[in-house]
Amino acid sequence: MNVHARYPTTPDEFVRWNENREGRREFVRGTVVEMMINTTIRHAVIASRLTAILLRQFPYPEFFVGSADVAVRTHAGIRYPDVFVDRGSPEHGDLGLVAEHPVLLAEVLSSSSVGRDFLEKAAEYTAIPSLRFYLVASQDEPRVWLWARDAQDAWQEPQETEGTEPVVSLSDLDATLPLAELYAGIEPRR
Repeated sequence: MNVHARYPTTPDEFVRWNENREGRREFVRGTVVEMMINTTIRHAVIASRLTAILLRQFPYPEFFVGSADVAVRTHAGIRYPDVFVDRGSPEHGDLGLVAEHPVLLAEVLSSSSVGRDFLEKAAEYTAIPSLRFYLVASQDEPRVWLWARDAQDAWQEPQETEGTEPVVSLSDLDATLPLAELYAGIEPRR
């Protein structure tokens, strides 16, 4: 007898189905999508440093800062950004599996994720009403791209910042991202 596992058909089913499973996957336009699980050490270092920088500036429980273990709901389904900042909400507490009010989402680029991070995820993330910033960080050199809402709540073109001297401002959230700290010791790839 052949037994076929039933795949989820809705974002809510997916979140429950995906809980405690090994590997990394997302739910996009009704389909379970297997994601890269073999990240480089450099990718992990940048994501960890970004999380640490943000943890110092966003106090818990008013904010939740975390990594790719918590889902974000988009109009296309469920994504797991490399780093997130969620404005906490008492009605959901800290036992949920989905960031309820994300204000910042970040991805660390890999060679296989460029199109997805700059096109698909940028379109999905910037459609989230609570989101103020979307950040993409290169793992090959000190360079980030930041999408930000303006005073009229409209998304601006992404601002590219390179080098280790600049400090990127997350002004709406009264936070900064010092690139010297994010990229300390990381030599550009040639």
